[in-house]
Amino acid sequence: MDRKSRWNSARVTRRTVAAGIGAAGLAAAIAPFNIVRAAGGPLKVGVLLPRSGLQAGIGQDCQRGADLAPGIFKSMGLPELTLMNGDTESNVDAARARAEKLISDGAQLLVGAFDSGQTTAIAQVAEQKGIPLVINIAAAPPITEQGYKFVFRNFPTAPMILGDAFANQKEVFAAVGAAPKTVVFMHVNDTYGTAIAKGIGAVMPKFDMPYTIVEEIPYDPAAHDLSVEVAKAKATNADALLVSSRLNDAMLLTRELVKQRWTPQAILSMGPGWYEDQYIKTLGKLADGPISFVPWYDPHKKLSGVLEAALAKADPGVSLNTNHVFTFEALLVAADAYKRAGSTDPTALADAIRSTNITDNVSIGPGIQFNAKGQNDKVKDGAIQNRNGKLAILAPKDAANAKPEWPLPSYQSRG
Repeated sequence: MDRKSRWNSARVTRRTVAAGIGAAGLAAAIAPFNIVRAAGGPLKVGVLLPRSGLQAGIGQDCQRGADLAPGIFKSMGLPELTLMNGDTESNVDAARARAEKLISDGAQLLVGAFDSGQTTAIAQVAEQKGIPLVINIAAAPPITEQGYKFVFRNFPTAPMILGDAFANQKEVFAAVGAAPKTVVFMHVNDTYGTAIAKGIGAVMPKFDMPYTIVEEIPYDPAAHDLSVEVAKAKATNADALLVSSRLNDAMLLTRELVKQRWTPQAILSMGPGWYEDQYIKTLGKLADGPISFVPWYDPHKKLSGVLEAALAKADPGVSLNTNHVFTFEALLVAADAYKRAGSTDPTALADAIRSTNITDNVSIGPGIQFNAKGQNDKVKDGAIQNRNGKLAILAPKDAANAKPEWPLPSYQSRG
């Protein structure tokens, strides 16, 4: 048989086989070429977090939530995940490079990355490569306003956080029968802090708040000295301090408040930092009192108890918080989608994520669903207060487990 005859024979054979085995068999037959990757082994999930650099403390805390997921999922009958960890180094360029590297190394879905700027870079890579990204924490609105098909966020946007923050603040004020008349607004000038600052002007007027913002003071989250900024805030004579911070600067701000002998009526935080374990353990009694208005967990949900117990066993003394909850839930979305898709094919996974309807979850709200933009627009925030090394949930009423303590105890009276 000459070469032409052998080629024709082989071509006919392949066509015959393809016709005989049908669509399902064809998918399996061409799987080695990665056109369709059939399920069978663990889903490879690239988990991108700032494990080093400025945001290392929070990134490492998010990792705790990721580490707890596989064992809990097994008890829930969800498929196995293989976690491929990548360090964004608290840097946008590093985040982009790590995302590309994880995909090159075989990651079939990405989760991350806490910081909005880093997450924006990762989202661009995920969309370009056609690999689903499930955002754990990142609030900048533009991320889900790009028309992306492979990017999903189970975390509120900055305007959602603000809306819930103002509603929960009013619930707290009503509970204590008091409210500040003036506040000074201090915020980091990164992607998240800037988004919050821009959103306040649009969102706050809708809630008829009892206070006015007398001054806005932005600052660099990498600053090592915030004495000038705190002195400027103190000079306003505002009743309360409204903040949007990160971990390191929240500790710097607190130390400056003590040093400058200024205890405002309340510290009202719209972001991370003030509720972090590292903040609480580092500052001890000085950490008590701030109220954070942030995405949180519902202590009355069954899965919240499971996650809290698993964390207590793995990391005794660590309190369940936003970082654990939303990193865990991002992986829950991935495992749930993989189970329903029955495939690691990126398009099949993205389609499955798009039709997510998880009601057995941890965060406040009715559950996890995504709208046409890939945003869970049903997730809700809570109001939490630092109390003797623990975190009490004050609002909303359905998720609360404590009453607010008001006003903020004087720093000088704490010994």
